[in-house]
Amino acid sequence: MMKKTEENRRQLLFALLWLVGAVMSIAAHAGVYNVVDFGAKGDGQTNDAAAIQTAIDACSREGGGQVLFPANKVFLSGPVELKSNVQLHLEVNSRWVAHPDEHLYQLSAFKANRGEGMMWLWCKDLENLSITGQGTIDGNGVAFMGAELDDSYELKPLADPTFDPRPHVLTLIGVKNLIIRDVTICNGAYWTVHLVGCDGALIDGISLLNNLKIRNGDGIDVDHSRHVRIANCHITSGDDCICLKNRREWEEYGPTKDIVVTNCVMASRSCAIKIGSENMDSISRVMIDNCIIRDSNRGIGIQNRDEGTVSDVVFSNIMLDCRLWSDVWWGKAEPIYVTSYPRANGNHKDANWRFPKGETVGRCGEVSRIFFSNIVATSENGCFVGGDTPDKVNHVYFDNVRLFMKKQTDYPSGVYDRRPCRDEGFIRDKVFGVYVDQAVDIFTDGVQVVWEKPLIPNRGDITN
Repeated sequence: MMKKTEENRRQLLFALLWLVGAVMSIAAHAGVYNVVDFGAKGDGQTNDAAAIQTAIDACSREGGGQVLFPANKVFLSGPVELKSNVQLHLEVNSRWVAHPDEHLYQLSAFKANRGEGMMWLWCKDLENLSITGQGTIDGNGVAFMGAELDDSYELKPLADPTFDPRPHVLTLIGVKNLIIRDVTICNGAYWTVHLVGCDGALIDGISLLNNLKIRNGDGIDVDHSRHVRIANCHITSGDDCICLKNRREWEEYGPTKDIVVTNCVMASRSCAIKIGSENMDSISRVMIDNCIIRDSNRGIGIQNRDEGTVSDVVFSNIMLDCRLWSDVWWGKAEPIYVTSYPRANGNHKDANWRFPKGETVGRCGEVSRIFFSNIVATSENGCFVGGDTPDKVNHVYFDNVRLFMKKQTDYPSGVYDRRPCRDEGFIRDKVFGVYVDQAVDIFTDGVQVVWEKPLIPNRGDITN
């Protein structure tokens, strides 16, 4: 009898220890929502969108936590809506891939304007969202493109020119307190990380690696947003790597201001760091510092083409090299580009979304108080500054800017690119260190131009 009682005690003790362990295990995993537990297969073939959405919804509904994408799995999915108080965490060697079926993408990235891409991973008017980890978010860009050309992909012909199904990777609208850290985001078919009306955003240490041949493949677009910090990122992008703007579709979110970009390495077929071209409000108080730009069609650009203004912008401590690419890409290897021209009249492609409602002829705003300090550039073209009237671009300062002029390609030199603009898009002249086309108070005393061998024919120095 005593032996039986002792055995019962041992069994009870074992059961209690197991229960305590189970409770501790549950407590340790509280707030973690593994997408596999919600039905995601992670086999790279099943559309896991419904399971991922269920995990995100549960996490947000229950007060927040971490939605986990476990290591060594590939999660294929169509569109997913992100929610408040959620940390999306991708473990090492996990991959979240956009489903290649174009019919899945029906939510426009620009409201009623359905001609410039749809949304894949998106959210609107929420708070406390983070995307972290050492996994990968893959936009599957080539699946949505046409034939491969020499330095680009053709765009697939559209049955309806006002509907483009290509998915943007992340469209984050009206987010307060946003963090994107450490992850790899790659292969965007259209824009990759689009911040719209965000307040308090940090993008830190990410690798954003788009295919350099994909048109419209912007890296990070900061749109009607404030208090944004972008740091320590590696970005390759067919279109602009980092672009600040104010799109007309989202005008209710106000101006873009208080933006810092630092310690980034970039390469682009278009313009590595750009302000514009869409700007119907104001962009101000911007600091771009400690960056490296390589193999780009244009280095640093202010491309104002709407009635909005650009002011109080500092570019400092930047090393860059530019080269010419085909006319598919805007830019003619201008290392520094500061312009304000009205865009071309409305046409079917943009369905007049670029213009105030009811208008088809645009106008452009003032660009002023722009500072370039400690810039070292190697390029086969010089800087370009200009506006449609002499006072439109003013107070531009070049301090310790060193330009090393070197021919690197077989494309013709002596061309400056004003696109997209009304009238003629190109100016053809000599290659100058700084070419000024209608502007006032442009201070170029701090510019030094070195003409490397072989010397560029028809060279100039600085012209007004």
